[in-house]
Amino acid sequence: MKKYSIILPVFNGGEYAKECINSVLSQTVSDFTLQVLDNCSNDGTTEWIKGLNDNRIEIYPSEKPLNIQDNWSRIVVLPKNEFITLIGHDDILLPNYLETMNALIEKHPAASVYQTHFDYIDEKGKFVKRCKPMDEVQYAHEFVAMHFLQTFDSSGTGYMMRSKDYDALGGIPVNYPGFIFADYELWVNLIDLNYKATSLENCFQYRVNNSASKKMDAVKYQDSFIRYIDFLVKKSETNPLIKKVIYNYGIAFLNFYTQALSHRLLKQLGSPDNYKVKMFIEKVIEKSKSLHLDGEFKPFKVPLIGLAEKIDSMPFGRRIFRFYKSIRKNK
Repeated sequence: MKKYSIILPVFNGGEYAKECINSVLSQTVSDFTLQVLDNCSNDGTTEWIKGLNDNRIEIYPSEKPLNIQDNWSRIVVLPKNEFITLIGHDDILLPNYLETMNALIEKHPAASVYQTHFDYIDEKGKFVKRCKPMDEVQYAHEFVAMHFLQTFDSSGTGYMMRSKDYDALGGIPVNYPGFIFADYELWVNLIDLNYKATSLENCFQYRVNNSASKKMDAVKYQDSFIRYIDFLVKKSETNPLIKKVIYNYGIAFLNFYTQALSHRLLKQLGSPDNYKVKMFIEKVIEKSKSLHLDGEFKPFKVPLIGLAEKIDSMPFGRRIFRFYKSIRKNK
């Protein structure tokens, strides 16, 4: 058995998938299997992969078209190697990714999650920015705190974990629409087994494009956020340090996402007019009680949240907001 499984769920990946797969096959360490979960691609992706005739590649075709959750849920039942990492079909591993992981695992054998720093690239593969710096050792409560305060960057690609830990948790949770926030739940659970070790080396590229999170329906995005709050409530019951993080930084977390998701509802075409910003805000207020923040969480007093609610209560308010945003975007 080899040491690593690099798992690639793909549907009609096109040129992005080819670039991704070539980056995996260019690793300086060859002790891996590339396991492709093909979701009935019909753009020639599957044929191209087979044509590579590389014995490091295993293809697992789906019998019928699956949604993203069902395709990714197949990871749990795969025959995997000791360590696994998941990669989006439009992302790129630099040649030193596995070599760096080898060194990191040797240095931190007790860690439950491994990661490296990374760069953001655009649709054409051009450099956008570096990720925010991360400490070499990070515990679950610290990970949650940095998420709450928006002081780190996280992506679905780049994390390395043990297969047995992933399987024991049931894999990435599939009850999040479009997997929004699902990866955060997975990382928190995995890191909480011990700690996360991160290399200072930049070892992969995460592509910023028209991703699922950008296309996600506003109401479904809000539903995922509420599910993540429910997860944090349960996690705080077993990890007192996470409970303390919620107490210290939970208001900033709730304000950030309440504002962002309220504005998302206003500007998204096709958002249901019968689901108002006020309804979402009131739902978050109710959830804040389970976080023991209800006395301090006062979103209507936050200027941009209160403004969003007022705009949504106006006749044609959403149309006015979208028009304003389009003008600003074109300046």
